[in-house]
Amino acid sequence: MSERVFINEVGLRDGLQNQPRHVPLDGKTRIFAALQQAGIAQFEATSFVSPKAVPQLADAADLMAAIGTADVELSALVPNLRGYERARDAGVRKVAVVLATTETMNRRNINMSVAQALEACVSVISAAKADGIGVRAYVATAFACPFEGQVNEDVVYDLSARMLDAGADEIALADTIGAGHPEQAKRLFAGAVSRFGAQRLAAHLHDTRGMGLVLAWIALEAGIRRFDASIGGLGGCPFAPGATGNLATEDLVFALNEGGYSTGIDMGKLVEAVGVVEEILETRQGGKIIPWWRCRRDTATQAASRP
Repeated sequence: MSERVFINEVGLRDGLQNQPRHVPLDGKTRIFAALQQAGIAQFEATSFVSPKAVPQLADAADLMAAIGTADVELSALVPNLRGYERARDAGVRKVAVVLATTETMNRRNINMSVAQALEACVSVISAAKADGIGVRAYVATAFACPFEGQVNEDVVYDLSARMLDAGADEIALADTIGAGHPEQAKRLFAGAVSRFGAQRLAAHLHDTRGMGLVLAWIALEAGIRRFDASIGGLGGCPFAPGATGNLATEDLVFALNEGGYSTGIDMGKLVEAVGVVEEILETRQGGKIIPWWRCRRDTATQAASRP
């Protein structure tokens, strides 16, 4: 039996949060349904942030009400205790907090120092643990910061340990701006696995420099079996010019399936989900595998239709 790798789909949250074209609730539920049909079983569906700050996610509670009965694992990102309380009241059973590694990134993102941001995360973790709600903790800019440059691995390990000690169930090491390179990834993931164990770690990767899939495979070889990805490669960091989307779900799933791992995800239906995203956003979307997949599909269809 092939080894299982778990994909957490973040397109509805990380992928859509900065989209210039507003995606209404029915569009989000259509994307969700297409992804669920493809076999996606874990979603970071939304974020309970200020509607003024992130208008795309102003319907967070409505979305959770619309999809909350689905037989999948749903989580939501929360920025603070107020956001956590809104998520809890909306029925969310797993939340995510975010802590950036550098002073400048935290200041620019949430107007807090690293120490203040850590304190805010710990407050949410403590409240969630008291309520029996699961917690994932992102260590953002784990590879590099758009303002301060490359990040020392020891900083990442220290912040990860603090979040785990506070009660986080899982740490997601995030290459927020897609600045990581292979040798750095080998050190970072191997060091994290040796310190915390692979079962408590996930990788959240962006594809700004075309390295997303490479770094994912390095994390896989280090023992990590939980990965974030975004349908169509949607997303990007607003604080890093030129930082394009997340690692595309379809690219990661294709590589894993071809490599003999079990994802439980159907590639054909996943490509159909990309088509749903394209229809809703009215723009071409998709990872690097999409043109080849569609060409192969169309060629097979034409061959089958010949007398």
